[in-house]
Amino acid sequence: MRSAQAARQAPGRPALVQAMVDAFRTPDLRGRILFTLAALVIFRMLAHVPVPGVDRGQLGSLFQDNDLVAFFDLFSGGGLRNLSIVALGVYPYITSSIVMQILVPIIPRLQEIAREGDAGRQRVSQITHWLTVPVAFLSGYGQLLLFSRSGVITHSVGFTGDGALDTLTIVVSFVGGTLFLVWLGELVTERGIGNGISLIIFGGIVATLPGLIGQGFLSRGNTGGLLAFLLFSVALVYVIVIFNEAQRRIPVQYGRSVFRQGRMYRQSGATHLPLRVNSAGMIPLIFAFSIMIMPGTVAQYIANPSSDSFFSRLGIFIATTLSPTSLWYWMAVFVLVVIFTFFYTLVTFQQQNLAENLQKNGGFIPGIRPGPPTQTYLNRVILRITWGGAIFLGLVAITPFFLTRLTGVSALTLSSTSLLILVSVALDTMRQLEAQLMMRNYEGFLR
Repeated sequence: MRSAQAARQAPGRPALVQAMVDAFRTPDLRGRILFTLAALVIFRMLAHVPVPGVDRGQLGSLFQDNDLVAFFDLFSGGGLRNLSIVALGVYPYITSSIVMQILVPIIPRLQEIAREGDAGRQRVSQITHWLTVPVAFLSGYGQLLLFSRSGVITHSVGFTGDGALDTLTIVVSFVGGTLFLVWLGELVTERGIGNGISLIIFGGIVATLPGLIGQGFLSRGNTGGLLAFLLFSVALVYVIVIFNEAQRRIPVQYGRSVFRQGRMYRQSGATHLPLRVNSAGMIPLIFAFSIMIMPGTVAQYIANPSSDSFFSRLGIFIATTLSPTSLWYWMAVFVLVVIFTFFYTLVTFQQQNLAENLQKNGGFIPGIRPGPPTQTYLNRVILRITWGGAIFLGLVAITPFFLTRLTGVSALTLSSTSLLILVSVALDTMRQLEAQLMMRNYEGFLR
């Protein structure tokens, strides 16, 4: 193996390129990278396997004229554009995870299961997978109704009549595609690099961006809009990287006793405890948009323009109010992003038991007593810095909506969250690669 010093001495080769070369030179790390890439290739192949009974011409016209459908396609990982068997992506599983995280602190039985250590976490994960099935079934049927009313489906949709078997086949295909992606993502997490579920979303967004840019700018001759899009993207990536890497460093001192030559000596050392401003990453964005997509999907069951009933009018109102082109939609997104940022950060922070671990290892924060006072101090600090991360994520989510109103470039609305997810997942994955390289004395990707 070449050391980091030898890697830095490679003439004419940038550090990032050298780090990538070092990663592929390590057999086990190369295997993990290739496994991850193979899983993403399988996902993209499945995204081009359509369900039966689809009018391809009408489907293409729908995506050109309907921004809402294009918005759903962005979060399905590109599978919805072809109405493929993976059209739902992994979002039914994410929605089920949100529901379980909300229910565990509320339901005593689930609390008891969660406290059972690894066995309890596996049980909660199993329940989450079971819950994914009905959520995917309802989501798939709602999407099918939406496309049926747009003339994309060539047969009648419903569980009664001649189209019952076709409808059941398509919906079951949607459910099976979602469960397969969840299984594939968990395999990537276990045997590959990075979080598998996040990487599947990442791969889908990367695959849809070229077509999005072409449809939004190049096909319409909007050179000025394309320039504004590129400038906005570069600025947004820069800000995202700054906030993702921002830390509040808490000074920590360690004291321990060492027995030497028949005598006890007291040794001490100083380090710091890094608390990230945006420790939740892109998870609050995924949670928030998953929640916001669900009402519009459910509204497809009851919205019927040809009917004047109360439920039909209610469905139309919900679909209109919670449309990605509505101001109320983006206000709700901002609030949900802030709430989920605090929720996810506090839940994960409490699970780390930092104060208890510091006390067990002889560490303490200067001026703060070990034990509960340290936990109280850390909770206060994490709450303060999370405000910055929460507001940042919320502003990133809604800024493109207002830019769209000012510039008239609708593609900005569809790409802001994409960039945030792309940068966050890329940084997390690179950080894991860096950790793997540092274990082998290589210089990592991040400086």
